Amino acid sequence: MSAVVVLRLPLSTDLSGFVGLLRRLKVPHRVSEEQGSQVLWVPDERLAHDIRDLYQRYPEGNAQVDPELMARHAPVRGPGFVQQLKASPATAAVLLACLVVAGLTLLGENLGNMRWLTFLDFQVQGEYLYFTPLADTLASGQWWRLFTPMLIHFGLLHLAMNALWYWELGRRIEALQGRINLLGLTLSFSLVSNVVQYLVSGPSLFGGLSGVLYGLLGHCWLYQWLAPNPIYRLPRGVLVMMLVWLGLCLSGLVSVLGFGEIANGAHVGGLLIGCATGLIGGLLARRKSR
Repeated sequence: MSAVVVLRLPLSTDLSGFVGLLRRLKVPHRVSEEQGSQVLWVPDERLAHDIRDLYQRYPEGNAQVDPELMARHAPVRGPGFVQQLKASPATAAVLLACLVVAGLTLLGENLGNMRWLTFLDFQVQGEYLYFTPLADTLASGQWWRLFTPMLIHFGLLHLAMNALWYWELGRRIEALQGRINLLGLTLSFSLVSNVVQYLVSGPSLFGGLSGVLYGLLGHCWLYQWLAPNPIYRLPRGVLVMMLVWLGLCLSGLVSVLGFGEIANGAHVGGLLIGCATGLIGGLLARRKSR
């Protein structure tokens, strides 16, 4: 998450020998091509200092890998879970809110508590739910309902999957663009995905972070495409998997297989607004780097 630039060299410089040395030393690293240069990244500033020193001594990577050298440049252990929490307070706060709501609503079973957070208020009469019209909801000042459905989850698997993806994507955005931007994007994606879902499905129960997640995915995708950086660089398989899953949901196959009703409107709305913010952010970052 906190990748550090070690070297920025012309494309004509042969780094293959030095990269081979790093592999023999088992040093975590990555080489990328950016703006006509090749860039060597490592995950830690302390390690970066040693690698720069190593390059000064062995630019062609012809050093003998002796035990002392191996010990000095051994891979740095990544930060522990507590350190990650401290480094990503906004991400952790959103997930904590989801956990609290999951407890209060019993993962969607406690309708009495859940009705305070749904997009529309409702009354239970027998086996039916009667929803308050949106105009009446907003006229009564209940504007929080435009955002709070993202905190509601229906079942442990629903919560676990969304929490894992928000932890992965949220920390990336918080690391690169800051906690305020992450919270702003989260609320914006929640608003758009909830409104789109309402327009598609009408008065109904829906919730979860999945619309926000598709927004975060689209944001990282377009931002990274326009302004390449190691933090937003997602494995290609992740993007393909998420888009394939979206396609399966839109086809109706997922519901037929017994996964329940899917908030397709929220997914598509979140992805589109996320691509829009990623496009804007990427263009601004690209212009700033010139």
